[in-house]
Amino acid sequence: MTHRSAAQALIVLAAAMTMSGAALAQTAPAEPAPAPASPLTGNISLTTNYKFRGQDQDMIGRNDYAKTRGFKPAIQGGFDYAFGDSGFYVGNWNSSVNWLQGNSIETDLYGGYKFKAGPVDMDVGALTYIYPGNSAGNTTELYVGATYANEAFGSFTAKYSHTVSKDYFGYAGNKAGSGLKGRNTGYLNLAYSKEIVPKVTLKAAVGFTNMSSDIRSLGYKSYVDYNLGATYDFGGGLSLTGSVQGANKKTNYQVVANPGIEIPDFGTFGTTMYSPNKARFILTLTKTL
Repeated sequence: MTHRSAAQALIVLAAAMTMSGAALAQTAPAEPAPAPASPLTGNISLTTNYKFRGQDQDMIGRNDYAKTRGFKPAIQGGFDYAFGDSGFYVGNWNSSVNWLQGNSIETDLYGGYKFKAGPVDMDVGALTYIYPGNSAGNTTELYVGATYANEAFGSFTAKYSHTVSKDYFGYAGNKAGSGLKGRNTGYLNLAYSKEIVPKVTLKAAVGFTNMSSDIRSLGYKSYVDYNLGATYDFGGGLSLTGSVQGANKKTNYQVVANPGIEIPDFGTFGTTMYSPNKARFILTLTKTL
């Protein structure tokens, strides 16, 4: 065979292999596309004590006096629905509560819009807290949040909520005809989270509630709340969080836990008070769906 004949044979063989490879590529089954993420997500939790902005949400005990124990279990859960990649979403969250007469559940309805602003994830929206059976606690807020996440340093979030309803969780007594308002109460929360070892994430947050002037006139001072703990991820959407939660200004939020005994001509003895701002260690088991 001459060199020219050999070269021609190699060219023909290479062409044949290329064509057969292309044919195989065309006939080979395509890789299945990943399933699109569901627009609907949910969660359910069991907690040893539900605190909102550092304050207990289970307060009414025997004879309508305050509960003093730290174990006040609550069941919680809700869902979120995202409208594709538009950034718009709506959601609902619920929890058992016990701080208003005639009411035993908190129902939150919210909706908003998430978008990117450079390296920051923004979130703006509105949220209404509803207390069926006793609307004195109903509150509506507008909020704006910003999150910066860095793999090396963790995730930082700043969120501000502003009350636009007439009252702020009943503190002003507007529903009862006090003439006072809770509108313009503001809440600023700063939060940080970071996975410190595999499956364990450190979480810390501090918040400041700036009560409206009408609420402050009743003796309720603006206060700082805190939340420090860690979450363990079991996998499959199951996690356990342990945290210490509470707030300062305890004496400004005291309620009667035990009225004591009244002795004529001598006064009342044995009265004890309790503050919902008292620090507690709380365990919460959560399952995301």
